[in-house]
Amino acid sequence: MGALLALASALFYGLSDFAGGLLARRAPFGAVALAGQVGGLVLAAAAAPFLHAGDVAAADLGWGALSGVGTGVGMLFLFRGLGRGAMSVVVPTSAVAGVALPVLAGVAFLGERPSPLSWLGIVVAVPALWLVSRGTRTELGPAGPPTLDGLIAGVGIAVQYLALAQADPSAGVWPIVAGRVAAIITILPSAAKASLRLRGPVAMCAALTGVAAALALLCYLFATQYQLVVIAVVLSSLYPAIPVLLGITMLRERLSLAQAGGLAAAAAAIALLTTT
Repeated sequence: MGALLALASALFYGLSDFAGGLLARRAPFGAVALAGQVGGLVLAAAAAPFLHAGDVAAADLGWGALSGVGTGVGMLFLFRGLGRGAMSVVVPTSAVAGVALPVLAGVAFLGERPSPLSWLGIVVAVPALWLVSRGTRTELGPAGPPTLDGLIAGVGIAVQYLALAQADPSAGVWPIVAGRVAAIITILPSAAKASLRLRGPVAMCAALTGVAAALALLCYLFATQYQLVVIAVVLSSLYPAIPVLLGITMLRERLSLAQAGGLAAAAAAIALLTTT
């Protein structure tokens, strides 16, 4: 069950990133990120009362808020890099950093001990993420430091995963609600003015990317209740495969040899991580 939920998280995150990446080419990246978090907050707040929760401690909301800060930082720098046309650098860098840091933290600080097969799956997943995320560079804006954007986004994603996993299961979805509020507060100062330029369908689509991301977090949160955080993070982090597959099937993009190898390695990693 934990593995399936983590893979569902990857699916929803992949859909969110695919749509968000397209929108970031048409609208300010900060506005897209902010509208997405608002959409995620609406979904999480609507779902929270209907999903079982016991006592919600202040610490659980605190962990959720810290996770949301990581989300806000991660999305801002990810969309900034995408808006600059540096997808081939930003996405793989953020994906690898976002999975490597939680794995190291899980082993070093949480005392988690994956099995030998799981370790092999983790080792295979890291280069798979890099290869599958490598796209064709397109220049859409001024030159910038795409590697730094990717690294900062990866740190934010790592904080999002690690902090959310520390919330007690009895808190239900409320840590995610707290996280969406914190993400909005994090993004708002740099995106408030740009958000006024979002109109109609674009704003609605941006909000829907946040709904998909919130669903991904829901699946991930429940996955950590059945699975080691290390394994749940790695499986959830395989989401870059989804935009690649959608690009091939919907946008008629060509699959590079490196991406094909990455997809094959990702499939091998899933097999190793779900059979332990």
